[in-house]
Amino acid sequence: MSSDATAALADDVAAAVRAAEGVADLHAGVLGEVGTYLPGRRVPGIRLVDDAACEIHVTVLFGHRLDAVVAAVREAVRPLVAGAVHVVVEDVVSRSA
Repeated sequence: MSSDATAALADDVAAAVRAAEGVADLHAGVLGEVGTYLPGRRVPGIRLVDDAACEIHVTVLFGHRLDAVVAAVREAVRPLVAGAVHVVVEDVVSRSA
C-alpha cells in the first residue's frame, strides 16, 4: 500500500473511531508506541497491521459498556478494513476529563 493510501486509510479509520458511541478518543499506548507512522506525522492509536487488518487503541467514556463500545468501533471500521479489527481499551475517563 502506498504511503498516500496508508495515510488516507489511517485518517479515515481514526475519524470513524472517534465518531463511535462511547469513544472519548484514540490512545497512543502507555509509552506512545501505538500509531501509524507516516512521512512527517503519525496517527496515534491506529496501527495498520497489513493491507487487511488493524489494531485500534481507545479511551472510553465512563458509563458506557466496554463490550458495546468495542462493538461500535468494529462496526464503524468494518466498511474501511477488510480483515480483522482488534480493539484495545486503554483507559476509561469521565465526561468532564
